Amino acid sequence: MPSPSISVVAPLFNEEECVPGLVRGIADALEGYSWELILVDDGSTDRTAEVAKGFAAEDDRIRVVRLARNYGQTPAMQAGLDHARGEVMVTMDGDLQNDPVDIPRLVAKLEEGYDLVVGYRVRRQDKFLTRKVPSWVANRIIRLVTGVRIRDNGCSLKAYHRRLVDRLQLYADWHRFIPAMAAATAGARIAELPVRHHPRQHGASKYGLSRIPKVVADLVTITMIRRFRERPLMMFAGAALAAMVLAGAFGAAALVSIVGFGPEKANAMVLPGATLLWLGLSSYLVMVGLIAEVALAQGQSGRDDRQPIVREVGP
Repeated sequence: MPSPSISVVAPLFNEEECVPGLVRGIADALEGYSWELILVDDGSTDRTAEVAKGFAAEDDRIRVVRLARNYGQTPAMQAGLDHARGEVMVTMDGDLQNDPVDIPRLVAKLEEGYDLVVGYRVRRQDKFLTRKVPSWVANRIIRLVTGVRIRDNGCSLKAYHRRLVDRLQLYADWHRFIPAMAAATAGARIAELPVRHHPRQHGASKYGLSRIPKVVADLVTITMIRRFRERPLMMFAGAALAAMVLAGAFGAAALVSIVGFGPEKANAMVLPGATLLWLGLSSYLVMVGLIAEVALAQGQSGRDDRQPIVREVGP
Protein backbone atom coordinates (compact mmCIF):
# COMPACT_ATOMS: atom_id res chain seq x y z
CA MET A 1 0.00 0.00 0.00
CA PRO A 2 1.54 3.36 -1.03
CA SER A 3 2.23 5.92 1.67
CA PRO A 4 -0.40 8.67 1.96
CA SER A 5 0.56 12.31 1.54
CA ILE A 6 -1.21 13.37 4.76
CA SER A 7 -1.32 11.55 8.09
CA VAL A 8 -3.80 12.78 10.70
CA VAL A 9 -3.10 11.73 14.30
CA ALA A 10 -5.88 12.00 16.88
CA PRO A 11 -5.34 10.82 20.49
CA LEU A 12 -8.51 9.49 22.14
CA PHE A 13 -9.35 8.87 25.78
CA ASN A 14 -12.94 7.82 26.52
CA GLU A 15 -14.28 9.50 23.38
CA GLU A 16 -16.49 6.74 21.94
CA GLU A 17 -19.27 9.18 21.08
CA CYS A 18 -16.86 11.48 19.26
CA VAL A 19 -15.21 8.90 17.00
CA PRO A 20 -17.97 8.70 14.32
CA GLY A 21 -18.12 12.47 13.88
CA LEU A 22 -14.33 12.72 13.83
CA VAL A 23 -13.97 10.08 11.13
CA ARG A 24 -16.70 11.57 8.95
CA GLY A 25 -15.34 15.08 9.38
CA ILE A 26 -11.83 14.13 8.34
CA ALA A 27 -13.05 12.07 5.38
CA ASP A 28 -15.12 15.02 4.13
CA ALA A 29 -12.40 17.61 4.75
CA LEU A 30 -9.70 15.59 2.97
CA GLU A 31 -11.73 14.47 -0.03
CA GLY A 32 -9.41 14.54 -3.03
CA TYR A 33 -6.28 14.09 -0.88
CA SER A 34 -4.29 10.94 -0.21
CA TRP A 35 -4.63 10.54 3.54
CA GLU A 36 -4.64 8.23 6.52
CA LEU A 37 -6.15 8.67 9.96
CA ILE A 38 -4.39 7.23 12.99
CA LEU A 39 -6.67 6.95 16.00
CA VAL A 40 -4.62 6.45 19.18
CA ASP A 41 -6.61 4.88 21.99
CA ASP A 42 -4.88 6.15 25.12
CA GLY A 43 -6.04 3.41 27.47
CA SER A 44 -9.76 4.22 27.27
CA THR A 45 -12.10 2.46 29.68
CA ASP A 46 -15.18 2.79 27.46
CA ARG A 47 -15.81 1.46 23.94
CA THR A 48 -13.55 3.94 22.17
CA ALA A 49 -11.20 1.24 20.87
CA GLU A 50 -14.04 -0.97 19.62
CA VAL A 51 -15.74 1.90 17.79
CA ALA A 52 -12.44 3.00 16.22
CA LYS A 53 -11.61 -0.55 15.11
CA GLY A 54 -15.04 -0.80 13.51
CA PHE A 55 -14.26 2.15 11.25
CA ALA A 56 -10.77 0.77 10.54
CA ALA A 57 -12.32 -2.50 9.37
CA GLU A 58 -14.45 -0.59 6.84
CA ASP A 59 -11.77 1.81 5.57
CA ASP A 60 -8.11 0.83 5.15
CA ARG A 61 -7.12 4.49 5.40
CA ILE A 62 -7.98 4.37 9.10
CA ARG A 63 -5.56 2.74 11.52
CA VAL A 64 -5.91 2.17 15.26
CA VAL A 65 -3.03 2.26 17.73
CA ARG A 66 -3.95 1.01 21.21
CA LEU A 67 -1.77 1.83 24.21
CA ALA A 68 -1.44 -0.46 27.20
CA ARG A 69 -2.68 2.19 29.64
CA ASN A 70 -3.52 5.87 29.86
CA TYR A 71 -0.21 7.68 29.27
CA GLY A 72 -1.56 11.15 28.54
CA GLN A 73 -2.05 13.26 25.44
CA THR A 74 1.59 13.91 24.56
CA PRO A 75 2.84 10.28 24.67
CA ALA A 76 -0.27 9.20 22.78
CA MET A 77 0.44 11.86 20.17
CA GLN A 78 4.04 10.67 19.88
CA ALA A 79 2.88 7.07 19.45
CA GLY A 80 0.64 8.15 16.59
CA LEU A 81 3.40 10.16 14.93
CA ASP A 82 5.72 7.16 15.23
CA HIS A 83 3.30 5.09 13.15
CA ALA A 84 2.40 7.83 10.64
CA ARG A 85 3.58 7.31 7.07
CA GLY A 86 2.71 10.62 5.42
CA GLU A 87 5.16 13.32 4.42
CA VAL A 88 2.80 15.82 6.04
CA MET A 89 1.48 15.06 9.53
CA VAL A 90 -1.42 16.73 11.28
CA THR A 91 -2.27 16.42 14.97
CA MET A 92 -5.64 17.30 16.45
CA ASP A 93 -7.81 16.58 19.46
CA GLY A 94 -10.30 13.75 19.20
CA ASP A 95 -13.11 15.52 21.07
CA LEU A 96 -14.54 17.35 18.01
CA GLN A 97 -13.55 20.79 19.34
CA ASN A 98 -10.97 21.10 16.55
CA ASP A 99 -12.56 21.29 13.11
CA PRO A 100 -11.17 19.01 10.35
CA VAL A 101 -12.23 21.64 7.81
CA ASP A 102 -9.15 23.64 8.82
CA ILE A 103 -6.71 20.85 7.90
CA PRO A 104 -6.39 21.71 4.17
CA ARG A 105 -5.63 25.34 5.09
CA LEU A 106 -2.83 24.28 7.44
CA VAL A 107 -1.41 21.91 4.81
CA ALA A 108 -1.50 24.63 2.14
CA LYS A 109 0.34 27.02 4.47
CA LEU A 110 2.92 24.33 5.22
CA GLU A 111 3.60 23.93 1.52
CA GLU A 112 4.68 27.57 1.35
CA GLY A 113 7.98 26.47 2.86
CA TYR A 114 7.24 26.15 6.57
CA ASP A 115 8.20 23.24 8.78
CA LEU A 116 5.36 23.71 11.27
CA VAL A 117 2.01 25.47 11.07
CA VAL A 118 0.30 26.11 14.41
CA GLY A 119 -3.42 26.77 14.73
CA TYR A 120 -4.70 29.32 17.21
CA ARG A 121 -8.27 29.08 18.39
CA VAL A 122 -10.52 32.04 17.68
CA ARG A 123 -13.68 32.50 19.77
CA ARG A 124 -12.58 29.61 21.95
CA GLN A 125 -15.52 27.59 23.29
CA ASP A 126 -14.27 26.61 26.76
CA LYS A 127 -14.98 27.49 30.37
CA PHE A 128 -13.62 30.91 31.22
CA LEU A 129 -12.15 30.37 34.70
CA THR A 130 -10.78 26.82 34.47
CA ARG A 131 -9.67 26.78 30.81
CA LYS A 132 -9.37 30.22 29.23
CA VAL A 133 -7.70 32.11 32.08
CA PRO A 134 -4.99 29.49 32.81
CA SER A 135 -4.34 29.15 29.08
CA TRP A 136 -4.03 32.93 28.66
CA VAL A 137 -1.52 33.15 31.50
CA ALA A 138 0.43 30.07 30.36
CA ASN A 139 0.74 31.31 26.77
CA ARG A 140 2.22 34.60 27.88
CA ILE A 141 4.66 32.96 30.27
CA ILE A 142 5.74 30.49 27.58
CA ARG A 143 6.28 33.32 25.08
CA LEU A 144 8.27 35.30 27.62
CA VAL A 145 10.50 32.42 28.72
CA THR A 146 11.09 30.64 25.40
CA GLY A 147 11.13 33.68 23.12
CA VAL A 148 8.93 31.84 20.58
CA ARG A 149 5.95 34.09 19.96
CA ILE A 150 3.06 31.66 19.51
CA ARG A 151 -0.42 32.86 20.48
CA ASP A 152 -1.95 29.51 21.40
CA ASN A 153 0.53 26.84 22.48
CA GLY A 154 -2.26 24.62 23.78
CA CYS A 155 -4.01 24.16 20.44
CA SER A 156 -3.43 20.59 19.25
CA LEU A 157 -4.33 21.34 15.62
CA LYS A 158 -0.92 21.59 13.95
CA ALA A 159 0.63 20.53 10.65
CA TYR A 160 4.22 19.29 10.38
CA HIS A 161 6.67 18.20 7.73
CA ARG A 162 8.09 14.76 8.38
CA ARG A 163 11.61 16.20 8.42
CA LEU A 164 10.66 18.10 11.58
CA VAL A 165 8.76 15.26 13.27
CA ASP A 166 11.80 13.01 12.86
CA ARG A 167 13.78 15.53 14.95
CA LEU A 168 11.29 15.79 17.80
CA GLN A 169 10.81 13.49 20.76
CA LEU A 170 7.81 14.24 22.97
CA TYR A 171 6.92 13.03 26.44
CA ALA A 172 5.32 14.33 29.67
CA ASP A 173 2.99 17.20 28.60
CA TRP A 174 5.30 18.62 25.97
CA HIS A 175 2.68 18.99 23.25
CA ARG A 176 2.26 22.56 24.52
CA PHE A 177 5.93 23.24 23.81
CA ILE A 178 6.21 21.78 20.31
CA PRO A 179 6.87 25.20 18.70
CA ALA A 180 9.54 26.03 21.30
CA MET A 181 11.19 22.62 20.89
CA ALA A 182 11.00 22.83 17.09
CA ALA A 183 12.67 26.23 17.13
CA ALA A 184 15.33 25.16 19.65
CA THR A 185 16.31 21.75 18.27
CA ALA A 186 15.73 22.11 14.54
CA GLY A 187 15.56 25.84 13.78
CA ALA A 188 12.12 25.24 12.30
CA ARG A 189 10.24 27.82 10.26
CA ILE A 190 6.91 28.29 12.04
CA ALA A 191 3.68 29.93 10.91
CA GLU A 192 0.31 30.48 12.60
CA LEU A 193 -3.24 30.30 11.26
CA PRO A 194 -6.58 31.00 12.96
CA VAL A 195 -8.71 27.87 13.33
CA ARG A 196 -12.25 27.14 14.41
CA HIS A 197 -13.10 25.89 17.87
CA HIS A 198 -16.37 24.22 18.85
CA PRO A 199 -18.04 23.55 22.20
CA ARG A 200 -17.56 20.05 23.54
CA GLN A 201 -20.59 17.96 22.51
CA HIS A 202 -19.83 14.69 24.29
CA GLY A 203 -18.00 13.62 27.43
CA ALA A 204 -16.02 15.84 29.77
CA SER A 205 -12.77 17.73 29.49
CA LYS A 206 -9.69 15.87 30.75
CA TYR A 207 -7.93 19.10 31.76
CA GLY A 208 -8.37 21.70 34.47
CA LEU A 209 -6.46 23.80 36.95
CA SER A 210 -4.49 20.73 38.06
CA ARG A 211 -2.37 20.97 34.91
CA ILE A 212 -0.72 24.24 36.04
CA PRO A 213 2.08 22.62 38.13
CA LYS A 214 2.87 20.27 35.23
CA VAL A 215 3.10 23.17 32.80
CA VAL A 216 5.45 25.05 35.14
CA ALA A 217 7.69 22.00 35.61
CA ASP A 218 7.79 21.30 31.87
CA LEU A 219 8.54 24.95 31.15
CA VAL A 220 11.57 24.82 33.44
CA THR A 221 12.77 21.68 31.63
CA ILE A 222 12.25 23.21 28.19
CA THR A 223 14.12 26.35 29.25
CA MET A 224 17.11 24.32 30.43
CA ILE A 225 17.14 22.33 27.19
CA ARG A 226 16.97 25.47 25.04
CA ARG A 227 19.82 27.16 26.87
CA PHE A 228 22.14 24.26 27.60
CA ARG A 229 21.29 21.52 25.13
CA GLU A 230 24.49 21.91 23.15
CA ARG A 231 26.80 22.74 26.08
CA PRO A 232 25.57 21.14 29.31
CA LEU A 233 28.94 21.83 30.96
CA MET A 234 28.08 25.54 30.92
CA MET A 235 25.08 24.95 33.18
CA PHE A 236 26.96 22.78 35.65
CA ALA A 237 29.97 25.07 35.57
CA GLY A 238 27.76 28.00 36.56
CA ALA A 239 26.40 26.09 39.54
CA ALA A 240 29.93 24.91 40.42
CA LEU A 241 31.16 28.50 40.36
CA ALA A 242 28.41 29.54 42.78
CA ALA A 243 29.36 26.66 45.10
CA MET A 244 33.03 27.70 44.88
CA VAL A 245 32.14 31.28 45.85
CA LEU A 246 30.27 29.99 48.90
CA ALA A 247 33.20 27.73 49.76
CA GLY A 248 35.49 30.76 49.63
CA ALA A 249 33.17 32.74 51.87
CA PHE A 250 32.98 29.96 54.46
CA GLY A 251 36.74 29.44 54.21
CA ALA A 252 37.38 33.12 54.85
CA ALA A 253 35.02 33.02 57.81
CA ALA A 254 36.87 29.96 59.14
CA LEU A 255 40.21 31.80 58.93
CA VAL A 256 38.75 34.81 60.71
CA SER A 257 37.42 32.56 63.47
CA ILE A 258 40.80 30.88 63.92
CA VAL A 259 42.65 34.19 64.11
CA GLY A 260 40.06 36.04 66.16
CA PHE A 261 38.67 33.41 68.50
CA GLY A 262 41.59 31.07 69.06
CA PRO A 263 41.96 27.41 68.03
CA GLU A 264 39.78 25.89 70.73
CA LYS A 265 36.73 28.01 69.99
CA ALA A 266 37.32 27.92 66.23
CA ASN A 267 37.45 24.10 66.19
CA ALA A 268 33.99 24.00 67.74
CA MET A 269 32.50 25.92 64.81
CA VAL A 270 31.10 24.35 61.60
CA LEU A 271 32.76 26.76 59.19
CA PRO A 272 35.66 24.47 58.10
CA GLY A 273 33.25 21.58 57.51
CA ALA A 274 30.90 23.78 55.49
CA THR A 275 33.85 24.94 53.40
CA LEU A 276 34.74 21.36 52.52
CA LEU A 277 31.12 20.53 51.69
CA TRP A 278 30.83 23.44 49.23
CA LEU A 279 34.19 22.52 47.67
CA GLY A 280 33.02 18.94 47.28
CA LEU A 281 29.76 20.04 45.66
CA SER A 282 31.65 22.29 43.24
CA SER A 283 33.92 19.43 42.17
CA TYR A 284 30.94 17.08 41.82
CA LEU A 285 29.06 19.50 39.57
CA VAL A 286 32.07 19.93 37.30
CA MET A 287 32.40 16.15 36.96
CA VAL A 288 28.70 15.77 36.15
CA GLY A 289 29.02 18.48 33.51
CA LEU A 290 31.98 16.69 31.91
CA ILE A 291 30.06 13.41 31.87
CA ALA A 292 27.11 15.18 30.20
CA GLU A 293 29.46 16.59 27.55
CA VAL A 294 30.87 13.13 26.83
CA ALA A 295 27.37 11.62 26.62
CA LEU A 296 26.29 14.34 24.21
CA ALA A 297 29.37 13.87 22.05
CA GLN A 298 28.73 10.13 21.78
CA GLY A 299 25.11 10.67 20.82
CA GLN A 300 23.66 8.83 23.80
CA SER A 301 20.16 10.12 23.31
CA GLY A 302 18.11 6.93 22.97
CA ARG A 303 14.43 6.75 23.84
CA ASP A 304 13.74 6.10 27.48
CA ASP A 305 11.28 3.88 29.30
CA ARG A 306 8.73 6.67 29.64
CA GLN A 307 7.58 6.07 26.08
CA PRO A 308 4.22 4.29 25.80
CA ILE A 309 3.93 0.57 25.27
CA VAL A 310 2.00 -0.09 22.06
CA ARG A 311 -0.24 -3.07 22.66
CA GLU A 312 -1.80 -3.30 19.22
CA VAL A 313 -1.51 -1.64 15.82
CA GLY A 314 -4.50 -2.16 13.61
CA PRO A 315 -4.58 -2.32 9.83
